[in-house]
Amino acid sequence: MSTLSQELTEYAQEIVSRARSVLRELTSTNTGVKNKTLLIASEFLDANRERIKEENQKDIETAKEMGLKPAVIDRLVLNDKRIDGMIKVLRDVASLPDPVGEVIKMWNLPNGLKVGRMRVPLGVVFIVYESRPNVTVEAASLCMKSSNAVILRGGKEAVNSNRVLVELLRQACEETGFPKEAIQFVDRTERELVWEFLKMEGKVDVAIPRGGESLIRAVAEHARVPVIKHYKGVCSVYVDDKADLKKAWNIVYNAKVQRPSVCNAIENLIIHRDILKDFFPKMAYYLGKAGVELRCDEESLKVIKEDPSLSFVKAVPATEEDYYEEFLDLILAVKVVGNIDEAIEFIEKYGSKHSDAIVTEDYTKAMKFLREVDSAAVYVNASTRFTDGNEFGLGAEMGISTDKVHARGPMALEELTIPKFIILGEGQIRDGFGVPEENT
Repeated sequence: MSTLSQELTEYAQEIVSRARSVLRELTSTNTGVKNKTLLIASEFLDANRERIKEENQKDIETAKEMGLKPAVIDRLVLNDKRIDGMIKVLRDVASLPDPVGEVIKMWNLPNGLKVGRMRVPLGVVFIVYESRPNVTVEAASLCMKSSNAVILRGGKEAVNSNRVLVELLRQACEETGFPKEAIQFVDRTERELVWEFLKMEGKVDVAIPRGGESLIRAVAEHARVPVIKHYKGVCSVYVDDKADLKKAWNIVYNAKVQRPSVCNAIENLIIHRDILKDFFPKMAYYLGKAGVELRCDEESLKVIKEDPSLSFVKAVPATEEDYYEEFLDLILAVKVVGNIDEAIEFIEKYGSKHSDAIVTEDYTKAMKFLREVDSAAVYVNASTRFTDGNEFGLGAEMGISTDKVHARGPMALEELTIPKFIILGEGQIRDGFGVPEENT
């Protein structure tokens, strides 16, 4: 092992050791202390706006020197609006019920045992993320409220912003007596360091990657610890023949145009053949005016080409690969189908099990779509852009999971706990097999 490798291993082990040292203390930290710490942290962020923005400016300048894309730099920026957002997250999480220690269910057995399930923290949570320093506050606040220790490893492009935010959070811990070692910050930027944390079975309880598909795949491939993840967001809206067209135009426009660079924006538009000519020309007009490039199948492309008023719309034939693609841009693939079963089959084949929606006024079809579409979030008559912990009333999120083990969808407080069985008895023993009676 090289000197650097040994150094990184020891660095990671020390951080994990500090995080684990407070796990028992965290489980007995009362809700009032947690909430007070979060509220004081919100006040510290508010009082230190200029300092936060100064440190953030260092990161922005470095990002420009690195030649990062404007979209990445935009996600990096901490302005007053985004600082307000972080303050809101802290206050929202403080206002939510504490899941730790909640007894979910309890039942009595014929032998008199009482069996139940209680929510307990996961333990040490390692989150690795890119660009967005507000994730530092979201992840830390959720882990604090759920009595988990968190190890925060942001991207090197945001190291100054993340450092000052962690410092303010830990200062709030000192004010209230909340165990500050529960918030660990990886202050080194070597990529190899991430792999060290991911190898620590039995020490790191779960890893959560939050970022682009390449980061998430790299984490999943290197990890020996459990990973909660989603690779990409290939989301779809299916406009049914029983759709309210006004709703459909608004939902599709919002889901594609409002913020195209995020994982819950749609990449595929599926249209029932019977309403194609009533729905699609106007939809194509709205999308074209917004600068959206349409990648169409033969039927939908023909509608555009035959309408002179749509000559300004950029529309090209779709390839098979287009329907699998997470564009994260003003690009939308279009597919015409004959019925709801074809739409669901299309989503099953090309989707990523993230978020999908149907627009319909037919109750039976709506229920069929909800039952049969195998995604983390399934919508009827609403935009997929709502798939977010805060939008769902969860305060914030660690990320979105498309896994089927432990958590699915936005990961918030409850998803950062896990039920364990608790059993209350009065001396019961199995099969009456106890200490032999003395022969007298």
